[in-house]
Amino acid sequence: MRFIRETGSLVGIGLRNLPRRLDVALVAIAGFLGVVLVFVSVLSIAKGFSRTVRATGVPGVVLVLRKGAGAELSSNFTLNDAQIIGGEPGVRVGSRGPWVSPELLVVISRRERHTRIESNVPFRGITPMAFRLHPHIHLVAGRLFRPGLNEVIVGRSASERFAGLGLGDHFVSGHLVWHVVGIFTDQGGVHSSEIWADLPTLEGAFHRGDNFSSLYVALRNPADFARFKAAAEHDPRLVVDVEPEIRYFAKQARTLARFIDVAGTLILVLMGLGAIFAALNTMYAVVADRTREIATLRILGFGRTPILIAVLIESLFFAFLGGALGATIAYLGFNGYETSTLANFSEIVFRFEVTLPLMVTGILDALVLGLIGGLFPALRAARLAPAEAIRTL
Repeated sequence: MRFIRETGSLVGIGLRNLPRRLDVALVAIAGFLGVVLVFVSVLSIAKGFSRTVRATGVPGVVLVLRKGAGAELSSNFTLNDAQIIGGEPGVRVGSRGPWVSPELLVVISRRERHTRIESNVPFRGITPMAFRLHPHIHLVAGRLFRPGLNEVIVGRSASERFAGLGLGDHFVSGHLVWHVVGIFTDQGGVHSSEIWADLPTLEGAFHRGDNFSSLYVALRNPADFARFKAAAEHDPRLVVDVEPEIRYFAKQARTLARFIDVAGTLILVLMGLGAIFAALNTMYAVVADRTREIATLRILGFGRTPILIAVLIESLFFAFLGGALGATIAYLGFNGYETSTLANFSEIVFRFEVTLPLMVTGILDALVLGLIGGLFPALRAARLAPAEAIRTL
């Protein structure tokens, strides 16, 4: 009980005297605030992009690409390939035939509304079957394009970010004037960053003949994937790679997410060193300022351990306050902030996502830094000899 009582008394004295050394305290708090603000903000990019990409895909739908292509833009198929894929085992078959969606993906250059910078926007050609294999697609304004006409529907993210893609607008691409007749959403997926048009019309506009980029295939049951994959990849008429749609888009996010995680960790280390030094300077200044007080308390019988714990608690208090402020500012300033990144030579629009676990992680990191930064000053305070301290006054 004595240990707890002494520690509580020392902590209370330190907090009551905080206004006298507010300047040095603010330096430490600002250091922790900066670390957590940057750390949380950077990692929220990876969180937001990963959520956007992973929101794309449906269980039981697989993506077929030309072997070795790796991405839709570098893949190529013909209608004969689509017919062969439709006959493979495990493919879902309806009243209109196999559930196979041939899709052509190209990129066009559009100017961003606010920055006026030219960016690549995905332009996808589809058939009516695509809406069955992409059930998350829903019109939120206008109507669907009519087959055979140069009409398009635009993902809401692309419509809001790029000039000339609003409902009723028109733009020139592939020597055609395209008319925006509808706006759709993909419930947070990557297709919200795309423009969709009639497949044969897009093929003609870009002189692709009957070629397209990829095949989306619905299976009768997700458990049929292994059988379908083995049959398609070993069919001598085909040269393909088969992957679940969900896994394909998750892989697209993995590279960027890993890069951001590494960058975020590096930033944490570099800025964390600065925060540690700020905490060291602050707590050494606090100990120096409280030398007479600590000496008096030691003469009155206060132990070394309560003094050590009290100084550490004060350092952790600065760390928690700075970390909490940094995480809060990151949430208020960046959560939901919309931006875009280059993926497979085209822009994907996504939103920063400052989650509660990410904020908590940032605060915990600040506490670790505060513990490290306060340890040596706390040891110095605990080892302070009363007689020696009084002689230095």
